Amino acid sequence: MDENLLHDVVAAALKAGADGAEAVMAERQSLSVTVRLGALEEVEREESRDLGLRVFVGRKQAAVSGSDISSNARAKLIERAVAMARLAPDEPYAGFAPRDRLAKGPLPDLDLFDPAQPTPDSLEEQARASEAAARAVEGVTNSDGGSATWSASQWRLITSEGFNGLHKASGFSIYASAVAGEGSGMETGGEGRSTRWRSDLPASDWVGAEAGRRAVARLNPRKINSTTAPVIFDNRLATSLIGPLIGAIAGPSIARGTSFLKSKLGEAVFSPAITITDDPHRMRGLGSSPFDDEGVANRPRNLIDKGVLTTWLLNAASARQLGLETTGHASRGLAGPPGVSPANITLLPGDRTQAELMKDVGEGLLVTSTFGPSLNGNTGDWSMGVSGFWFVGGELAYPVTEITVAGNLIDIYARLIPGSDLEFRGSANSPSILVDAMPIAGL
Repeated sequence: MDENLLHDVVAAALKAGADGAEAVMAERQSLSVTVRLGALEEVEREESRDLGLRVFVGRKQAAVSGSDISSNARAKLIERAVAMARLAPDEPYAGFAPRDRLAKGPLPDLDLFDPAQPTPDSLEEQARASEAAARAVEGVTNSDGGSATWSASQWRLITSEGFNGLHKASGFSIYASAVAGEGSGMETGGEGRSTRWRSDLPASDWVGAEAGRRAVARLNPRKINSTTAPVIFDNRLATSLIGPLIGAIAGPSIARGTSFLKSKLGEAVFSPAITITDDPHRMRGLGSSPFDDEGVANRPRNLIDKGVLTTWLLNAASARQLGLETTGHASRGLAGPPGVSPANITLLPGDRTQAELMKDVGEGLLVTSTFGPSLNGNTGDWSMGVSGFWFVGGELAYPVTEITVAGNLIDIYARLIPGSDLEFRGSANSPSILVDAMPIAGL
């Protein structure tokens, strides 16, 4: 990556009339192979190199991006950005992050880059193995395919305030999707994993076999009557219940007054059994980075500490608006001002397995699939379409479908009980979660 090019862009923007400027370059390569029914279906290769520029003229700002980084294109990009900023409305909280909050070297090495570049043949072998294992499961009748993917990316930020940081990462993934049953009784099941290093991926045949098993387990689902019952969210998707929390504690939402948690800072929102961490420095983490997207030094922190909401997620602008300090959660693409996002969210585990949670409550719903969430961000009223399994006497009884669970998240959060089956599958991870009673809409 040409570091000097970004320095030149920032200098040229200042010369063109900007009071401050930051330039970002993103480079990415990827290769993906898909097979279906034992035959090669698709091979995709991507290479991209893009430039982003944000400039300030007083308290006005503008951001532009482009994939043509020739000298003429860069000159036009800079001219356009400065002209746009001059015409933009004043934004009283816009500006760089404070200099004393910027990350300083040496930056932490988070082991995010695997230098091994797989060949198309090796990815095809992985995809074939995962799909073959899925198709070999008894009861599987068809396949939606298997795939394997590799990517490598670099992201560098340089600002007129003196920050210069590089973030480099690789990614490997494997996925399989199986179909069980026939006609209107068909059910699908999928399994996949993504990691920073190829050696951290599970075996291809395990991924495929798990996809097939999940498809077969969903055959012949029943519909149930509307009721109120205990609900357990499987660890593969339990973060869907935690997801609304992130939007509710985002600084911009708090500044606008549009969050159902806007008055809850420092208060108990969850039970004392719940601690939710955010760790941008997790080794090989899918959401890890050595600094945030404004160059601010980031660090691990508890967002929820034994039930208590400890912080908002703040970038420089929302921090200024709220009279606080940035928390290192700025997130941005190449165009547009930064928003906010967490890094690696983890709900810490409890001491009971999913099976033990089921035995403790006796009868209820185990959710294994979700769709169509709905949230009123001002009140916390929430609903989600789900499917899964009804359990009786602590044992799975039969699959169920066409169900909606609902409630107010402030009430739901206060009653969450975490299981012990935490697995790190992505940038947001949780064990299974029990809610002791939830309205369930069925027939």
